[in-house]
Amino acid sequence: MALGIDLIGWAAAGLILAAYALLTAGRLSGDSAAYQWLNVAGAAGFVLNSGWHGAVPSAVLNVVWAGIGIVALVRLRSRGRRAPR
Repeated sequence: MALGIDLIGWAAAGLILAAYALLTAGRLSGDSAAYQWLNVAGAAGFVLNSGWHGAVPSAVLNVVWAGIGIVALVRLRSRGRRAPR
């Protein structure tokens, strides 16, 4: 079980690093769904990993991080449903 949690943590780190690298390289924009999903998935993995290891501040930080990403995704989706002007 511990190995699985550690692998989730490493995958989470990879997702968040990939999001930042793609943003910095200009391959993704900060308001793209792909960027937000990478961050939400990475944060969720960190919540599991840090919670398992008892790192409560990190777990809370990543709950907030994921929440910010979810709000951004909801806004992107609602923006896409509006009729063009």
